[in-house]
Amino acid sequence: MSGFFITFEGIDGCGKTTQAQILMKNFSALNIDHLYVREPGGTTISENIRTLLLDNAHAIMGARTELLLFAAARAQIVDEVITPALQLGKAVICDRYTDSTAAFQGYGRELDYNLIQSAIQLATQGLEPHLTFLFDLDLDTAKQRRNNTGKLDDRLESEEIAFHQRVRKGYLQLARDHAHRFVVIDALKPVETQEKEIWKITQIFAKRAGFELEESR
Repeated sequence: MSGFFITFEGIDGCGKTTQAQILMKNFSALNIDHLYVREPGGTTISENIRTLLLDNAHAIMGARTELLLFAAARAQIVDEVITPALQLGKAVICDRYTDSTAAFQGYGRELDYNLIQSAIQLATQGLEPHLTFLFDLDLDTAKQRRNNTGKLDDRLESEEIAFHQRVRKGYLQLARDHAHRFVVIDALKPVETQEKEIWKITQIFAKRAGFELEESR
């Protein structure tokens, strides 16, 4: 594939979505052909699954059910949106991807590693990002940021503190295990500082991937 695939990861409230949207705007300013998507979601089918997954009314949902629903939503967006965009040579910015499954359902839910990997492989057919930004933030600050939005926590955000501690720990382990594509961002830094760091790193990884980031007319 000739495109450039970037993913944004981190615990809820880390600020990853803000930075993903800033990168999207920077791409737009340079007329770089790109696409922004979120997980779960991004297609009609995937958005419907997202509603099921995040609704607090479904607190009874089992861990394996949760894993399979995330995999189903991902399979649809990979086939319908992400792969076609990459094949057309676009940059794809994805707010959450497979590392969310490894962190939340693997480390958070403590599901078997092989089960997690099987679900990921089935959903993606081996499609991996060129670059993954992990926004690391302490849980108290993340919680305060979510509270400041005025929105109620969804089903996953409402989990006990121990769950979120495992997720954060899992993310950091994933960053160590996949250092060739992971870059950890200190989410306590000012937004503008993060933006500059992200743009510099994006340029480096784009060059490695053979993707042109110069202004397109």
